[in-house]
Amino acid sequence: MPIVSPGFFGRERSEDSGLPAGQYLTRDFPVLSTGPTPVIDVADWEFTIATERGAVHRWDWAGINELEFEDVHTDIHCVTRWSKLGTSWRGVSLDTLFDGVDTSADFALQHAVGGYTTSIPLSDLRGHRAWLATEFDGAPLPAEHGGPARIIVPHLYFWKSAKWITSISLHTEAQQGFWEENGYHPLGDPWREQRYEYDN
Repeated sequence: MPIVSPGFFGRERSEDSGLPAGQYLTRDFPVLSTGPTPVIDVADWEFTIATERGAVHRWDWAGINELEFEDVHTDIHCVTRWSKLGTSWRGVSLDTLFDGVDTSADFALQHAVGGYTTSIPLSDLRGHRAWLATEFDGAPLPAEHGGPARIIVPHLYFWKSAKWITSISLHTEAQQGFWEENGYHPLGDPWREQRYEYDN
């Protein structure tokens, strides 16, 4: 059963709000997860990308922090209908992490602590559209929001941005992650209201 933080308040979208249809604006940052918040020691943290041919690329916490970091200022949209505007993150572009990864795959599956997975076309993780984020609002990413590191894919509903990320596996055919297996859309574009499996 998903866990949602209580007591967040939003207001309905107005025609000139700049929000996707069906979304509400919140100034809070609601917490939604499929289980309890894990406690992760960065000394034990590791992130991997595994190709469809079995090659594995690895980074520990020190290795990630040797890479080029970027500041990312973006709006985010949750399938549960809240939107938060102007969020500030800091992280490593997935383009940087995929540099040197030899793959012919078209699809990716994100894996997180606790067994959570979410599927995504590989093209949506590339082209400077996704990051491995370790900071939010100028501070280390809080555990409840995926710290020490999570994926952010701001142009899609936020269930496609796995918290407590451990790995990405690459595939030649589309996979189903946790929410996709439960009837949610394979892509999840908020501007097209792709919430559920049969939405356009």
